[in-house]
Amino acid sequence: MARYPSNSYGRRKGRNLKWVYGISALFIIAGVITFIYGHPFDTNKEGTSTGLVNNNVDKVENKTKTPTVVKPEPSPKRIEIVEEPKISIIIPEPTAEPNVKVAELIDEAMLLVNATPSKIIEARDRLNEAFSMSMNSVQRAVIKRRLSELADKWLFSRTVFPLDRFCSNYQVMQGDQLRAISNQHKVPWEILQEINNISRPELLKAGGMIKVIHGPFHAKIYRSTFTMDLYLQNTFVHSFRVGLGLEGKETPTGLWSVKQGGKLIKPPWSDPDTGKLLHYGDEGYALGSRWIALDGLGGEAKGRTGFGIHGTVEPETIGTKSSKGCIRLHNGDVKKVYNLLTEVHSLVRVID
Repeated sequence: MARYPSNSYGRRKGRNLKWVYGISALFIIAGVITFIYGHPFDTNKEGTSTGLVNNNVDKVENKTKTPTVVKPEPSPKRIEIVEEPKISIIIPEPTAEPNVKVAELIDEAMLLVNATPSKIIEARDRLNEAFSMSMNSVQRAVIKRRLSELADKWLFSRTVFPLDRFCSNYQVMQGDQLRAISNQHKVPWEILQEINNISRPELLKAGGMIKVIHGPFHAKIYRSTFTMDLYLQNTFVHSFRVGLGLEGKETPTGLWSVKQGGKLIKPPWSDPDTGKLLHYGDEGYALGSRWIALDGLGGEAKGRTGFGIHGTVEPETIGTKSSKGCIRLHNGDVKKVYNLLTEVHSLVRVID
């Protein structure tokens, strides 16, 4: 085996190799430390430096070398922003002839209803799709009637159908209250009590399963036809006949919301003409059994108060201009609407 000559050159070279090996060993050790503890400038997903931190970078990007837990400041009181309902503002102008596409959707919906098993939700969605199209008055009447009939099955019953995005089952937890559950889903507690056959809200039992509705409900009122159309979110549910303001006291058009604290049962009422305070049952009391106060948000309604939706002791005035600007309903109908519209979240649009 060849050997280096034993001279000064060899000794110096040997010393140099020892230095090279020593420096290499240091680099290897540094590499192992870096591999174990992470790159000096690596950050975890919380944005906090890990491993060895360069002092200059630390001063600029992270003034403390150890992560700290910061207690969040108390959040300010949440301000509810009322949004426009996601429903068409104006029904398309009617056509003289039937709309062929609408006719096809109606036929498809009826086939789904009559299928085995019946496909109620798919049928509802087909009809609601057709409802936003231009059509003649006969087709519109057919769709509204069919959608109302289907609502009795998918909405106003205890049944929760597959694929229904508006209704679901909810397991009651210990300490749950019906009012809190309804608030969470933006519907009145009365409708949950009704569809679940709960005799009294306080009898809600932990561990039980109830049907919930994902609200809110909205309403559109047409002055020209004295009609109120009710929607769950953007899906038509039912129509009601209404009475509206007299000439000179017309019900203002525009967007309204149900007033916070404005839903009342048989409240005292002050006659705006005489100033006399009347109670339910008094002669001249005009509100019927329910009162739903409205706040004006937009259009002619903006900033207006004192208007509302209520029942009537004069059922013959429904379908006429007869009120002092409010929206009248038959007493049976106003109870239904009262159980569906929720304060703040439910919007009411009045159009011509």
